[in-house]
Amino acid sequence: MQTGLYIVGTPIGNLSDMSPRAIEVLRGADLIAAEDTRVFGKLASHFDIKTPRVSCHEHNERDVVPEIIEKIASGAAVAAVSDAGMPGISDPGFRLVRAARAAGLPVFVVPGPTAAISALVLSGFPTDRFTFCGFFDEKKLSADNKIRHTIIYYESPNRIMATIAAMARVMPERQIAIVREITKVHEECIIGYPAELVNITPPRGEIVIVVAPAPDRAMTDAEISEIVNDVVSNASTKSAAADLAARTGISKKEAYRRLLEKGDE
Repeated sequence: MQTGLYIVGTPIGNLSDMSPRAIEVLRGADLIAAEDTRVFGKLASHFDIKTPRVSCHEHNERDVVPEIIEKIASGAAVAAVSDAGMPGISDPGFRLVRAARAAGLPVFVVPGPTAAISALVLSGFPTDRFTFCGFFDEKKLSADNKIRHTIIYYESPNRIMATIAAMARVMPERQIAIVREITKVHEECIIGYPAELVNITPPRGEIVIVVAPAPDRAMTDAEISEIVNDVVSNASTKSAAADLAARTGISKKEAYRRLLEKGDE
């Protein structure tokens, strides 16, 4: 194998998705940098990969990455894998790639499954423009709602119901797809408006949320008034106005005016 860093995609569930090239590279490399050597050990055992491995994750990258770069610079071929999917996509890997690029070393990619893209395709939502926002953060939801095209999040089963409830408050007009256990036996894609999904049986397993683009039409006055009634209980008119503007697409000035009118009733 040619000297360099090889970023190798691995299955996100179904082991049959492992590519022949990925197996060849992992067997032929001098060293494998794995997010968790125990997790990778199961994959290695299944595909008879006996290559030496080292742990490389977010908590030890500062110490391990320079050592890996030194090995590559000395002529080694090093393969990097995460626990599942493509390294660097909400997983360790990009810092290692960045360090290799900075050192002028060759970097190669061995593509594999990615949960975000797989969920996007399964959702049936528009794929011409999309933004991947990593793991869901409710504090950023109002700002994220200003993204008018398709949005993708990762989420844990422990928080999914609270996340759906938050989306029902902030982006009630946008459909969402709850995609879980991609490529596994219990693969499922649940689609609906957030308010329709707040009482579903809590999904289990690995979850991706895909949010449909915001509707083109503007909300009617009646629809905006309904949301005004929902946000007037906020601690301050200023924060309520920001919430109303994010949820309806009207300007903050207009949102503030409507809230003042509501207070005068």
